[in-house]
Amino acid sequence: MKDKKIIGERDGFQSRLGFILASVGSAVGMGNIWLFPYRVGQFGGAAFLIPYILFVIVIGFTGVIGEIALGRAMKAGPLAAFKKAMAKRGKPYGEWLGLIPTIGSLGIAIGYSVVIGWILRFTFGAISGSMIQAADSSAYFEKIAGNFGSIGWHLAALILTFGIMRVGISKGIERINKVLMPGFFIMFLLLSIRVIFLPGASLGYAYLFQPEWEALKNPQTWVYALGQAFFSLSLAGSGTLVYGSYLSEKEDVVTSATYIAVSDLIAAILAALVVIPSVFAFNMDPTAGPPLIFITMPAIFKQMPAGNLFAILFFIAVLFAGISSLINLFEAPIEALQEKFHFSRAKAVGIVASIAIAIGIFVENGAILESWMDIVSIYVIPLGALLAGIMFYWVCGPDFARKQVQLGYNKTLGPWFEPMGRYVFVGLTILVYIMGIFYGGIG
Repeated sequence: MKDKKIIGERDGFQSRLGFILASVGSAVGMGNIWLFPYRVGQFGGAAFLIPYILFVIVIGFTGVIGEIALGRAMKAGPLAAFKKAMAKRGKPYGEWLGLIPTIGSLGIAIGYSVVIGWILRFTFGAISGSMIQAADSSAYFEKIAGNFGSIGWHLAALILTFGIMRVGISKGIERINKVLMPGFFIMFLLLSIRVIFLPGASLGYAYLFQPEWEALKNPQTWVYALGQAFFSLSLAGSGTLVYGSYLSEKEDVVTSATYIAVSDLIAAILAALVVIPSVFAFNMDPTAGPPLIFITMPAIFKQMPAGNLFAILFFIAVLFAGISSLINLFEAPIEALQEKFHFSRAKAVGIVASIAIAIGIFVENGAILESWMDIVSIYVIPLGALLAGIMFYWVCGPDFARKQVQLGYNKTLGPWFEPMGRYVFVGLTILVYIMGIFYGGIG
């Protein structure tokens, strides 16, 4: 399990467990906590789980495996990885293509850091009691979601994130995720047990798990299940690829991807088991969207016995998930600066931090933030994932892909591997891109 070898001159993960937990941390985020529970109820309850789990399996065994293996093979993030891939075909512009997922990762991280600032504010509000004592949960949130309304908390979230990243991969990212991810799962498990005993919670379980099989005839059910699986697994041609570049060739990519996909699925279901039954127990709106975390849940904790204690657990767990995702998003541009310009870790972190602060404070307004995140997530993120899939399964060639995934895997990949990667995954990614534009976002 242990492999303390530094890959080349680059820092790296010291164990498969550390890599898996960091990768799970990149996948477990806001989409699991507020969007997944809503989508399940919106599109057929338990029936929605059928296409969702199907897409998690397909994307996990093609997209996640592909990004990890491409990063490990090239020992670099998207900038250098795409350059090396295109060089195999004698083409010089791979590095420019690698800018797309790198910029996408930075763009979504800048917006996401605003949300993490909100979560940090709510975490301290839960601990101090000010959140519970606020007369109006909507007003409490709106005060920080306006123009420059949360600069202090926003900067604190960035300082916390970049402080961890400054230490490095093995001593920073790997170590912190060994705390954050188990902490997240333990706290949400405790919360889900508490919710069982709320009067009226049974209506929430029915909303989540009572199957409406007719929903499977609705094409939107399949489209949104695909979007949920795709974005939940954090495919973008950036973060997962970069984490793969820090992984030893001795490690088993197939098994690692399986653990990542299963853990992400468990996180989504756990979040649903906490949020939706709570919402129904207190007659709240399960379709509230992002305000579900910042308005609906605080209103619920006010009415719940020992609500302040459970609010603390909830927001600390959400903070853990958010910080681990943010670390992954910022790692792509930091690695790119180190790889391209041979900057020290400290200098690369400092440059990205400065950009994040300079741009981030101007997207703090909730409406501006929503537009910013939509543009990046609809037009840039899936394009980055598509390019990574094309590089690995098409540009480098099927023999290359099989050889790289086979490294460290003591079984032989079946004949399904090439067609699933080249046609099914790339085809699904194109569909995510087109449907995302058509519906204005599907994940």
